Amino acid sequence: MSNAQQPDLRSLVALAEQAAVDAGEMVRDRRAEVDRMSVAATKSTPTDVVTESDTAAEDLIRGRLLGARPDDGLVGEEGGSVQGTSGVHWIVDPIDGTVNYLYGIPQYCVSIAAAAGETMVAGAVYNPTTNELWTAGRGLGAFLNGRPIRPSACGDVGSALIGTGFAYSAQRRERQAEFLPRLLPTVRDIRRAGSAALDLCAVAMGRLDGFYERGLNSWDIAAGALIAQESGARVTGFRGAEPSEHMTIAAAPGLHAGLEQLLLDVGADAEY
Repeated sequence: MSNAQQPDLRSLVALAEQAAVDAGEMVRDRRAEVDRMSVAATKSTPTDVVTESDTAAEDLIRGRLLGARPDDGLVGEEGGSVQGTSGVHWIVDPIDGTVNYLYGIPQYCVSIAAAAGETMVAGAVYNPTTNELWTAGRGLGAFLNGRPIRPSACGDVGSALIGTGFAYSAQRRERQAEFLPRLLPTVRDIRRAGSAALDLCAVAMGRLDGFYERGLNSWDIAAGALIAQESGARVTGFRGAEPSEHMTIAAAPGLHAGLEQLLLDVGADAEY
């Protein structure tokens, strides 16, 4: 790699952190103006919504990131993609948990990650309603508001609190629900909070023992997966694959293999 492709990771983390906080404060302050019956647009389905706050936040983030690093690329959930020449590109979800945001549920966040080539190297996730900021840099560890975090020590699936999420598509949700009756009796309990990025951060600090979800996009998991990995959690797809749209599994290191096997046993890897 050239020097342009070897950025200082701490500076990338700091830039992601500041952009996430600035955007998070903006969307929090705009929340009182949001009418959930009138949204800006829908995406994949009528239930997959985008608000004006999403687009305004992505515009702000793009300005912050590319203002500081104009040669970088950027991929944004709301379509704000930019080709770069530096070897670094940013993956941005301006509001992860938009439905929660619409309903005033304080479980949404701004998620920003930087990749050098194909490798995620820096990330920040900020929940403006709780003022919680998770950050990580490749090889630098994971932190919540500047304090190091670690996953739980849980190694028993039967004692594990597991997070998950469901697709926007009604057909896919129906298939996801089919294996829940076989999964639920074998774990401590299941939580569905509505933000994959925050769920991954919850695994990173032991609020959840594990998490799985199918149908996630790169912007849903880029920062959260890096934070979980840097905390010491394992994050994969099925059978050693990279986390992807097909499946993302994040868990405490002693739990991951058991959770993956349980998901395979109940048929969560079926094509749908």
